[in-house]
Amino acid sequence: MNDHLMRKPPARRLGQQALVLHENPDLGGELCVLLVDPVYRDGYTLPGGSAEADELPHLAARRHLESETGLALPLRTILTVDYVSRDNYPEGINFVYAGGVLSPRQVKAVNLYQPPENIQALHWVPRATLRDVMPPDQSRRVHDAWDAWEHGDGLPLLLRGVPVPIN
Repeated sequence: MNDHLMRKPPARRLGQQALVLHENPDLGGELCVLLVDPVYRDGYTLPGGSAEADELPHLAARRHLESETGLALPLRTILTVDYVSRDNYPEGINFVYAGGVLSPRQVKAVNLYQPPENIQALHWVPRATLRDVMPPDQSRRVHDAWDAWEHGDGLPLLLRGVPVPIN
């Protein structure tokens, strides 16, 4: 192997996010997505954040989801992969995982959860209003992930060629 090729690998963010839905009875059972309102940027985003060095990507997604929303969900299916060029942040690749549709009990737990200080609030947002509350790139990412989820598309996450276990 040519070790000299990786002596100085490129720096890149690996973002891990989760698409979590619930059927909102107040909206006739319409599906809504769980979004966070971070203090460090304008507009809402999916729960998530960057993976640490040597942290498995699905576990990073789960860690961020749990710390921001209180949910501990198995995340193993990738709905979208979104490349983001360098702008305000380093170049990055964002993975959006399928978190599924929550039970009413899980929704209640999320609604009672006190997010950390870097999250102003948690919101359940119907698909039709995503563009009103999210930056355009974030909204497009959520729409794409939602489409993949609705059509049963997605890629299993592999670790050295082996599918990640469900738990």
